[in-house]
Amino acid sequence: MADNKANRQRLRTAVRSVSKSRADLGELRSAATASNAEWLRRSPRRLSVGAAKFSSFRAFPAIGRKRTREPSAQPGFGGRCERQDHATRKPATRVILETRGVSKSFSGFVAVNNVSLRIWEGTIHSLIGPNGAGKTTLFNLLTKFLRPTAGTIRYEDRDITTMRPAKLARAGVARSFQISATFSNMTVLENVRIALQRGYCWQLNFWDSRKVLCELDHAAQDLLAEVGLEAFSDRLAAELTYGGKRALELATTLALKPKVLLLDEPMAGLAAEEISRITALIRRVAKGRTVVLVEHNLGVVADLSDEITVLQRGEILASGTYNEVSQRPEVIEAYMGTGDV
Repeated sequence: MADNKANRQRLRTAVRSVSKSRADLGELRSAATASNAEWLRRSPRRLSVGAAKFSSFRAFPAIGRKRTREPSAQPGFGGRCERQDHATRKPATRVILETRGVSKSFSGFVAVNNVSLRIWEGTIHSLIGPNGAGKTTLFNLLTKFLRPTAGTIRYEDRDITTMRPAKLARAGVARSFQISATFSNMTVLENVRIALQRGYCWQLNFWDSRKVLCELDHAAQDLLAEVGLEAFSDRLAAELTYGGKRALELATTLALKPKVLLLDEPMAGLAAEEISRITALIRRVAKGRTVVLVEHNLGVVADLSDEITVLQRGEILASGTYNEVSQRPEVIEAYMGTGDV
């Protein structure tokens, strides 16, 4: 009996508590309503604007319908200029990558000396010069694998002089290397899929099933089709020719969705029949992108380049189109010598 009496007492206490809470909630609602009414009374303009927005929203027959946006006419926004053949291409709109007075020395040896370089958006810009001219050093400075001893480097008008390579790659500047860098014991598709994982939040979730990687297969196949390797997706990378490995490396680089693509001697080690295929591939992937090319094959340089910068002993010797720089006496001397015995 005592227990039943205690239980009834606790039940009555709980009911009174709930009733009191409901009363308090009613008072809060009344106060909020009064407060809102007072705010609307003091802000007639806000009420009229809100009513206008609501009426205009109701005018749409389908909620959630996609609205088209007019392309921006402001330079530098709303997409890049359309690429054309470099012989008839319109002038580029802006400088996307720039060095200002950049120098790099190694224990007193000056590899790059006071180089000021401008690379225009949407162009193919080649760096050429004899061996030891400083091309690869400048290339490594642009991609942040080296820090300059002096000067500054700017990308999209931002100072990136002290930026780390990985952060620069995420910002849209990607590079290839002289020696092909692929995972030989993995398939061609898996190589590209690894590069695509960077953009997904689950890339480090080691506990997830491998099946989640299948979500990337379609995008990987598209990239392989772009470089002409879709028929080799199930092959090991080790089974590709050297030209095929170059194409695969290019596909993994494109997986980063770069705005600027830097290629370090892409024709090095290629057979003669592969050079024309890789040249056509570079021209194709350059559409809508800026490409910086270090290359010794002058036939390829002449075929691809919109702008050429000639380096000698770490300094800029000449700049311009291929026809312009190839006729400069100092450039001929740098490559061929003076002829004096």
